[in-house]
Parts: sequence; structure tokens; C-alpha cells
Amino acid sequence: MMKKLLMSFALLLTGCVALPENVKLVDHFNSDKYLGKWFEVARLDHSFERGLSKVSASYSLRDDGGIRVINRGYDAQKQKWKEAEGKAYFVNGSDQGYLKVSFFGPFYGAYVVVELDHEYYQYSLVSGPDKSYLWILSRTPQMNPEIQKRLVEKAAALGYDTGKLIFVEQDGGS
Repeated sequence: MMKKLLMSFALLLTGCVALPENVKLVDHFNSDKYLGKWFEVARLDHSFERGLSKVSASYSLRDDGGIRVINRGYDAQKQKWKEAEGKAYFVNGSDQGYLKVSFFGPFYGAYVVVELDHEYYQYSLVSGPDKSYLWILSRTPQMNPEIQKRLVEKAAALGYDTGKLIFVEQDGGS
């Protein structure tokens, strides 16, 4: 019985880093170019980001070869910044935009780069383990409207509910 329970738990954990159905990840990924600060342009709603504006993610190398993740956002209702530190590791290899990210000890979730500006690394479309997780990221607080429209259209074509996207306020503050 214990062995069966442990196997179920292991399947649950690995399921959290699975690729969403019919979603292809980015190949020829360059983690060095991806490092640095990204601004959240849009997202699907989840409790861990609910009500936050001025959201950003900063990525840097860890000593163990992984990536340090700092997510930061402003909670206007509480008038304070909220910050979470996590760690990420490549699932298959560093040339694919497919990582597992943890903010809670041994529990990992998928971080799947679905679309990327391969030349300049100025925008990114990111999914979680299923289609209820989606982020549009940019190196600048405001994104070119044509690029944003194209990313939203791609996400919709892949089956994400883009009608529920929250477009993040990025003005003011640091």
C-alpha cells in the first residue's frame, strides 16, 4: 500500500512538469540570453498573483547550475511589494525552453517557453503544466501592440482561454 501511495505521489509531482497538450516548446534556447529582468504583460489569473500589478521576474544563474527566480509584484490593496524566490532547472537540456520551477521545497511546476524572440530575446510566451497557466513577458514594461496581438492569437490557437487574460499595469514604482 505504501509503495502504491509513493508511486501515485511521484506521478503527481512529475505531472506538474508535463508539457501542456498540443504545445510545442522552443528549441535553440539560450539561457544566457534569457537571464535578466522580464516584465509581465499579461497572465491568466492564479491566487499567487491575484491583485498584483508591476509584476516582474528576474532570472540569474545559481551556483548549482540552475536558475534563480525572483518574482516581484505590487499589491495596491496592501500598499506593499510581494516577492517570491524560487529555483529552476532544465528538464531535458539547456537548449530547450523547458524548465521545472519550484517556490515550495520539493514541488516543481513546468515552465514552458512556447514562443520567443530568438534574435534579441525581447518577448516570451510562457506556459505552465497545463493550459490554465499562461504569461506574456517582455523586456520592457510596455510591449509592441502588434507583437502582443500575435502572441495572444498564438495562445488562443493553442487552446488557451485568452479571453481571461489579465493585462498587467506596469506604470510607476520600481
